[in-house]
Formats: sequence, C-alpha cells, structure tokens
Amino acid sequence: MRVNKKYSCLPAEEKGIHIINIRAIEDIGYDQHESTLLNSLSKNPDADCKYGLYFRDGKRKVDYILVYHYKKSSAGKTLGRRAQQNDASVRSTKQDQPLPGKGVQLEMGDSEPHMDYHEDDKRFRREEYEGNLVEAGLELERDEDTKIHGIGFVKIHAPWNVLCREAEFLKLKMPTKKMYQINQTHGLLKKINSVIQKITEPIQPKVAEHKPQTVKRLSYPFSREKQHLFDLSDKDSFFDSKTRSTIVYEILKRTTCTKAKYSMGITSLLANGVYSAAYPLHDGDYEGENVEPNDRKLLCEEWASYGVFYKYQPIDLVRKYFGEKIGLYFAWLGVYTQMLIPASIVGIIVFLYGCATVDENIPSMEMCDQRNNITMCPLCDKTCSYWKMSSACATARASHLFDNPATVFFSVFMALWAATFMEHWKRKQMRLNYRWDLTGFEEEEDHPRAEYEAKVLEKSLRKEHKHKETDKEKLTWKDRFPAYLTNFVGIIFMVGLTFAIVFGVIIYRISTAAALAISSTPSGRSSVRVTVTATAVIINLVVIIILDEVYGCIARWLTQIEVPKTDKNFEERLIFKAFLLKFVNAYTPIFYVAFFKGRFVGRPGDYVYIFHSFRMEECAPGGCLMELCIQLSIIMLGKQLIQNNLFEIGIPKMKKFIRYLKLKRRRSLDHEEHMKKKQRYEVDYNLEPFAGLTPEYMEMIIQFGFVTLFVASFPLAPLFALLNNIIEIRLDAKKFVTELRRPVAVRAKDIGIWYNILRGIGKLAVIINAFVISFTSDFIPRLVYLYMYSENGTMHGFVNHTLSSFNVSDFQAGTAPNDPLDLGYEVQICRYKDYREPPWSENKYDISKDFWAVLAARLAFVIVFQNLVMFMSEFVDWIIPDIPKDISQQIHKEKVLMVEVFMREEQGKLQMLETWKDKDKKKGENCNNHSPRLSRSRSGSLSSCHSYPLDV
Repeated sequence: MRVNKKYSCLPAEEKGIHIINIRAIEDIGYDQHESTLLNSLSKNPDADCKYGLYFRDGKRKVDYILVYHYKKSSAGKTLGRRAQQNDASVRSTKQDQPLPGKGVQLEMGDSEPHMDYHEDDKRFRREEYEGNLVEAGLELERDEDTKIHGIGFVKIHAPWNVLCREAEFLKLKMPTKKMYQINQTHGLLKKINSVIQKITEPIQPKVAEHKPQTVKRLSYPFSREKQHLFDLSDKDSFFDSKTRSTIVYEILKRTTCTKAKYSMGITSLLANGVYSAAYPLHDGDYEGENVEPNDRKLLCEEWASYGVFYKYQPIDLVRKYFGEKIGLYFAWLGVYTQMLIPASIVGIIVFLYGCATVDENIPSMEMCDQRNNITMCPLCDKTCSYWKMSSACATARASHLFDNPATVFFSVFMALWAATFMEHWKRKQMRLNYRWDLTGFEEEEDHPRAEYEAKVLEKSLRKEHKHKETDKEKLTWKDRFPAYLTNFVGIIFMVGLTFAIVFGVIIYRISTAAALAISSTPSGRSSVRVTVTATAVIINLVVIIILDEVYGCIARWLTQIEVPKTDKNFEERLIFKAFLLKFVNAYTPIFYVAFFKGRFVGRPGDYVYIFHSFRMEECAPGGCLMELCIQLSIIMLGKQLIQNNLFEIGIPKMKKFIRYLKLKRRRSLDHEEHMKKKQRYEVDYNLEPFAGLTPEYMEMIIQFGFVTLFVASFPLAPLFALLNNIIEIRLDAKKFVTELRRPVAVRAKDIGIWYNILRGIGKLAVIINAFVISFTSDFIPRLVYLYMYSENGTMHGFVNHTLSSFNVSDFQAGTAPNDPLDLGYEVQICRYKDYREPPWSENKYDISKDFWAVLAARLAFVIVFQNLVMFMSEFVDWIIPDIPKDISQQIHKEKVLMVEVFMREEQGKLQMLETWKDKDKKKGENCNNHSPRLSRSRSGSLSSCHSYPLDV
C-alpha cells in the first residue's frame, strides 16, 4: 500500500499516538467512535492556535485571511485534511509546504470527479497567486476542514523580515527609543486644565490610550539600516495587528496572477470570483465567559455600548484597532456632536422666547380677534366658500413660535457656528495628526482598480488584433465619453424625476384640499389645511427614503461605468454623484415650500391654473413659515428615525440571519463537527463585509444641511440632531465592533472631500437663511410697516395692511362659490393676502407701490445679511489658527530632536573612524621600531601591517 505523506498525521512525539497512515485506516473500515476516542487522548490543536488566531504551530500569528469556494466530495476526508494541516503547520511553509492546491490536486485526482472548466481555472489562478505570495515572503496555511461546507480558508502570516521590508517601502512612522517631554501648560492655564480634568474624569473612557500623556516617543520612518534607533525588545508587538494587516494587504494588492494574460491583484481576483472574501481577523471574542482581554472586548465595553453614551470616545484605541481613516470619521462625528450642544441650547432659548412672547404678538392677536370680522376669499373654485380669518388663529399663534425677531439672531449665530465648527475640526485634526504620527504624511497613488485593468487589457487586445504596436495603454476621455454622456443624461433624468414627484405631491395637495372642502361637517372643513399638509409631508418622506436607496445604487452604477483608475478616484466620484442626487431628493420639497409655494397664485378673478383645472396653492394667512417648519421637522426626524437608525439596525441583522440560514442549509455535519468550536476566521466570515464610510458620512452631511440650511424656520433642529447623534455614535460603534468584518486599516490625515462639501453647505446656508428670513417669513414686511406705515409706531393694523380687497362680482364665470351664504350673510368684498390696488381704484387689482417697497427692503436685507455674515465667518476663519500653537511647537521640537539624534550618530561614526586610524598608526609605528634582524624583512612587515585596515 502506498504511504501518502500528505495525509499522514503528526509524529508520535507531538500527538502522543502513532498512526501510520490515515488512508490505510479508512480503507480497513476504521470506526468513527474509535477515531473520536483517539483524538480525545491528544490535546486540542484548536486551543493551541487560539481557535484560528494563530497557525497550527501556535506561534505564527494569522495576519490575513483569503476565502474561496470549492467543490467538496462526500467521501470521508475530514480527518485526512486535518492531518494534512497539522503536518503542514510544523514545517517551514516557504521551503517544505508545496504550493497550495497542487498537492491536493495530485492526491485527490483518483477519488474526486473532474471539476468544470471554470472551477479548474479558478483553482489554477489560486495556485499561481498563492505561489507568488510565498515567493514574496509570506507564509500560508490552508484549512478546508471547517464547519462551513464548501468553503476553504487560506491563512497568511507575514514574518519579521517581510514586515521590516514593507514598513520601509510604505514609509511607516514607528516609535524610536528616544523619548521627550511634551510641553505642559503653566500657571493659571495649568490650574484650569487640572480642574477640567477632575470634572470630566467620570465621563472619560477607562482605557490606557485615553489618559493624558506627558512624554512621547520620537517617531521616524522605519528603515532596516537604522533598526538600532527603534525599540525592538519585543518584536511580536512592535508591529500591531492593524499595521501587520495593512502590510499584508499591500502585498496582496501588488502581487499579480498572470494566467490567461491577466495581471491581477487581490481586488481583481475578488471581482472575478477566484476568492470570495479577504479580510483581517478581529482580535478575539467580545462577549462570553473566560474571554481573554483584547482590544475588541475593551472597545465593546467602553465604546460600543449604549450605557456609556455620556462618555468621550476612546479615539486613540479606535485608531489603533481600525486605522486612521475610521478613527478620523469617529473623531469628526464626536466633534460635530459636541458642537451641537451650544447650538441646541441657543435654539431652545429662541423657541422659549417665541413661547413667552406669543401672547404679546399683535399681528396674531388681531388675526384671532373675532371682532375684526375679516372675510377671506375662497381657497378653491366652486366647492370652497368664504371663511373668517379668525379660524386660522391657531396657525398664526404657532407661526410666532418660529417667526419672531430671535430667529434672525439665531440664523446669524448658526452661520458663525458653522464657521467655528470647521475651524475647531481643523485644529482637532492637526492634534490627531501629531498624536498619530501623520505629520508630513502624503498619500501615494493607489494601485489601479480591477475594472480599470480589465478595460485596459480589453483595449490592448483589440489593438493587438488590429496588428498595432502600442505602448502601455491607458483609458482616455474618448474611451470614457459614452460613460460621461450616460452620467450626464442619467443625473438630469434623476433630478427631473425628483421634480416630477414633488409636482405630483403638489397636485395631490390641491386635489385633496378641494375634495375635503366638500365635506359636510364643519370640523372636516376647518382641518383641511392641517390634514393636507401632514399627509403630503408623510408621502414626501416615504418617497425620499425609497429614492435615497435607489439613487445610491444608481450613483454607484454611474461611477462604475466611468471606470475610475484608483479606489480614491472612484470614491470621490461616487461621493459627488450620490451627494448631488440625495441633496436634491431630500431638499426639493423643502425648497418648494420655502420659496415657491404661494408665489405664483395670481389673484381672485385671475388665478393661475395647472392643467386648466387645479389652482396653485396659497400660503396660510400667517405665512408659509409654519408649514416649512412642519415639513422640515417631519422629514428630518423621519429620516433619522427610519433610515439612519431602524435601517442600520435591522438590515445588517436581517442579512446576518439570511446568511446564517443559507449556511445552515448547506451544512452536512456529523456530531463531532457540530460540537467543535468555530475558528476565528469562520466566525468573522459570517459577519457583514465592510462597505466603506460613504454611507456613514452621507447621512451626517445631509443632517448637517438640515441643521444649517433652514435653521431660521426650525430652531429645534440642532437639538434633534444632537439626540440622534448620541445614539448614532454608539450604533455605528456597535456595528463596527460586532456586526462587521474587521476593515483593512487605511492611513489618512484628513476626511477628504467631505470637508469641502461641509464648507460648501456652510456658505450655501448663509444665502438660504437670508432668503428664508426676507421672503418666507414676515420679518421684513413687519419692519417696513413699523417704520413706514404705522401711525402710532406699533404693529396695530399690520394684518389689515397686508390684505387686499376683491369685489365678488369680478369672479370669472364658473369660479364663484356654490354656497355664497355659507357664513350666514351675503359677501360683497372679500380679502386676500397680497399688495394690490382695491377694486374702487382706477388701476384696480394692479400691484401697489407697497409691494415694491417691501420687495426693495427684502432684497436689501439679503445683500446686507449675506455680506455681513460672510465677513464675520471669514473673520472667524482668519482669527483662529488652523494649527494650535502648542502642536506647531511640538512638531518643531520633534524635527530638532531628530536632527540631534542623527548628528550624534554621525559623531559616533566619526569617532569610530578616528579610533581605527589611531590603531592603524600605532601599528605602523610598532613595525618601524623592530630589531635590525626584523628590519631586513621590513617590506613584508609593512605590507602585513598595512593590510590590517583592509581586513577590518
């Protein structure tokens, strides 16, 4: 019988039991219960490797995992494969272990059916790729004996020499032996800081990385020639798990697989299905009994828990575990949430001021006074009748809560708040760059994406087919022109679709208002406006949530057909398209209410109609600001509650449950496998893949727009944003720690294109708030009336001043109310909100000069407000330095200390050379002072003496 070394078990010295040949025992009908008994006598190999965190030898740490699908036969090879892994793990992978897949192919050829062409092609590509990884210095170990049927895992370990080589290539800054004192504050500032530290101590996370440091290690880009500068006393922990996985990922991206003229890195292999997943491992379990302490468990307890919502985030530990890019996102989210606290307080004060002064507001008191007996013109043709202005009393009083002089101050405050927030974040970002050794870091051009390489290959093959000799190909604008045209047409179509949906909701509002006006009950007629507004906003909210998901997929597809070269270009283009579509989707209904509703109505007797049958909507007597507030609040709160929270909690759990059911259906496990504890890489494979930070940033940017763009109409927006973000931080943290696979750590020194988008929204907010105050609210008409038309310097008579008169005999045929006596008396003159000449004037119903006076005041306010606030924002930007003074001093200090270190090193080298020269000189003098007998052979002696430096 042929002895199969691949399927032989571990030596007797290691397992404790000598089994000569697994296949031979299988051939003679080895009983499974006896196998279990023999395995129980040996120690558990899974415990030695910490259940997948290490190779089978228990020494080499798993830095990365590659996952692939394979066709598994039903023959019993479970024990054989386990023995193969145990045998392979005790040998040097680089020298003794054959290329993954080749040995398996030779030994399994007799018993397994021939795979189809695509499976063979994938297997050959894996063999070549993994062979290239071994040549690059990585060590591999395969495991197909898992609880997940048909899934194989390749464990990757980067040895010390590979880590050093790649750290030098990547210019990773590592801490040196040199330590220096961080400049501390003195005097009064020191006392203030100590008091603040004592006060905030209960809300500080209990992690070592968050404690204030007084000393810092000098960092320098790693170099193998200067290893003596670094503290290498513990090589196992010198490169942490985040850095190790980053280094391995860089090797995986640049290592190619050239089968069938392909030049593929890991991204291309994943895109083509050669591997199904690739990810670094989590540090261990985060819950359960007897769990060893690890960073993941600490993050779960001190960060990803709703019970610590009041504490600061352990940002340094987040960066240590997930990398700088994710660390910067959570740091930005924390700064934004902190800055919402003063904005929320001021917003509450403004709202309370409106509540306190509502009974003193003369215009709303006049509207509520039934003695005025102001009869208003019908809101629709035929079915609507005349109505009393006093019936809109509740709306008028509620409008004052948000439409009062304090909202103007709040708009200016929020514009300055946005500028201060941006400057505060820049300073915070610089502090993090200093703490995380990112000063001087420049992002290098990334590897080309898989799709880009495939397109370039397709282009080069076409030219080869035409017998054209070409240089290295690249995609030009001509190649991308069809994609650019598709992008332009697609975006225009999507924007047009959003406008069409808003227009459809407008038709719904008009038709529903007319239908409800026919209601026979007085209560039904009185609540028409509230019912129509509420239902229309809910429809808008549902449409916005649905289109958000659709637009996200369309933006990704439009970006994919452009075939950007690198991941960074892809991300920036995707962000731009997604933000543009989602911005239009979220804010179009609000823009309509703020700036278009009630502007193109016409007048009684000459209304503007849609499709010759629907009259355009009018604003309430108290103005459209109250309706804008309702629209903004429902959409903002609905998006936050449904889309940001329920979707983020529900969808990952649903996907996880579906994946669990699929795996359960595919499993064919015996009792021994069922009782076996899962390996770490198996558990992580069942987690949701990391999809990037774009969705997280996008929801916060849209929220930032709600907080700043229309804050004049809804001062409580910062408060609701603050409450949402307190939950959002812990929700995102829990998702990253427990629901997602560990992402590859990415170095970054800023938040990228998102900063420019934030600045753009801040500038746009100033303009929009200026127009909301001047055109949507009644702030400017009140000022004009107070200083130009008021007889006694008060607001008495303001409501009557803003209403024009209409003679009911001038109605167009077929538009007069069907029931003109609905109020119990005959109406001859009705009123409507506009600045027009009365019916007894020569130029009846023409626009009056009061309209032009108010319009001039409104435009003047927009210009003054915009320029004043812009100037103040720029002044804040100028007066606050981007880099804190203490950080710039520390950076300068680091440069000086680094120069001193190298100067000492050079002096040491010079002293060593001087010592060697002195030794050489003394040796030469000793040779000259020899006896006469020895002087005869002087030339030989001198030659031997002078050979000394050469030997050294």
